Amino acid sequence: MPLPRLTIYRHDRRNRALITLVGEIDLESTPRVRAALARCLSDDIRTIDIDLTTVTFCDCSGLNTFLYAAQKTTEAGGTLQLHHPPPTLDLIFDVTGSGFLLLGPPVGHLPPSLGDAPAPAAPAPPHRSVPLVAVISGDAR
Repeated sequence: MPLPRLTIYRHDRRNRALITLVGEIDLESTPRVRAALARCLSDDIRTIDIDLTTVTFCDCSGLNTFLYAAQKTTEAGGTLQLHHPPPTLDLIFDVTGSGFLLLGPPVGHLPPSLGDAPAPAAPAPPHRSVPLVAVISGDAR
């Protein structure tokens, strides 16, 4: 049995979720990412932080999934932020100019309620946040 190319972990704290993605985000894995984010909204999660520290690749289908989820989260009155995107996603942000819609403040820390290090005080970012869904792991076949 082949190893999954993407693993999704979810940690909730009240109405906030930290989604940690591990592996590759591409056309094959984005349906699982989209489902996980939609599940957060259906679980009344309105603040979603997505940790991409251990993502090794993300293509434009991943960007589209994050933008869609951010839009749905904003429509539900919430926010979605990406943290520590991989170089491939940074390049797509540079080309499309869309990073401001998804990236949190450039402080390099997760929010104090979910991360290990306290984040310095910063004004609210002008972008949207998207909630994440329950843990999903495995191939999307």
